[in-house]
Amino acid sequence: MAVFDKIADSYDSWYLTKMGSFVDQVETELAFGMFDSYPGMKVLDVGCGTGNFSIKLAQQGCKVIGIDISDEMLDIARTKAEKQKLDIEFCNMDVYNLQFETGCFDAVFSMAAFEFIVKPQAALDEMMRVTKKGGQIFVGTISRDSKWGELYLSEPIRSSSVFKYACFKTLEDLRQLSSEKLINSGQCLFIPPDIDEDKISIETEQLLSKTEKGGYICALWKK
Repeated sequence: MAVFDKIADSYDSWYLTKMGSFVDQVETELAFGMFDSYPGMKVLDVGCGTGNFSIKLAQQGCKVIGIDISDEMLDIARTKAEKQKLDIEFCNMDVYNLQFETGCFDAVFSMAAFEFIVKPQAALDEMMRVTKKGGQIFVGTISRDSKWGELYLSEPIRSSSVFKYACFKTLEDLRQLSSEKLINSGQCLFIPPDIDEDKISIETEQLLSKTEKGGYICALWKK
């Protein structure tokens, strides 16, 4: 059984909270501010989970295939896509052994999956293999070197959640992966996880960006 099978049913409930909704907003804005999508673009979404970003990519007109190793998460993703009448293919597949031909995708995209990838260079190499020459490879993940990383590494959170299996990275860790092909990197989620709910806002996020490290980091490569 995949780690996320046990929490699949409750996974999306986070996005219904004020904090979860805000986190999704700022992460999405950063991701699509860096990743250049266009209608008809063939995109592989690695570690798609319940399809959050597969759906967002499809809504932008991309032709999306989402992969994950959790059948339970994939079932939820299929249901969500069907309800929105989006034609997205979801498959159970491991990032270290992608069952696709070399250079068959315009881009490969991954959000909130590299936290659980213990061999990031091997994963990125395989993602790059299936990307066509000149295509984009995008990765977003929780930053180890942040208050959010500290939270997920702390007890009892780590021992009582899926984060016991996490292998968090820093922004510098991402930048060192295939550094010769890295073209951009960024961070967001400067508000801390323990902030008062009434202070959760873009204004606070912008203010704290001057003094805090982002809790979420992204990197973009070009093949």
